[in-house]
Amino acid sequence: MSLERINPPELSPPTGFSHAVTATGSRLVLLAGQTALDGAGRVVGEGLAEQFETALGNLLAALKAAGGTPADLARVTVYATDIAAYRAQAPALGRVWRRLAGRDYPAMAVIGVVRLWDEQALVELDGLAVLD
Repeated sequence: MSLERINPPELSPPTGFSHAVTATGSRLVLLAGQTALDGAGRVVGEGLAEQFETALGNLLAALKAAGGTPADLARVTVYATDIAAYRAQAPALGRVWRRLAGRDYPAMAVIGVVRLWDEQALVELDGLAVLD
């Protein structure tokens, strides 16, 4: 079994991690945490919904570069700096999810955190995908 590290050029250059890793044979894809970083490595979006959309887009870009689609997501973990705000905006976040990833929902967890690696980030998503 071997691992392939995939770092698509449209994402911020990784420092100490890979955006996606595939394992030959099982095609298990482990997706690194993604915040609302643009291609230059700057956090974009003032509010939670805007940042969630960019972070999810980044997660899906890494998955696509690994050969997957949103339907291949088996698990996504969401880390939020304000759980009350996340709950209050859940309907808007759900609309963003359905527009970008469809209705094939993975197993998910939302975890409250004090802060994220990118200090301006309000939300981070990581995931696991299984490809055929």
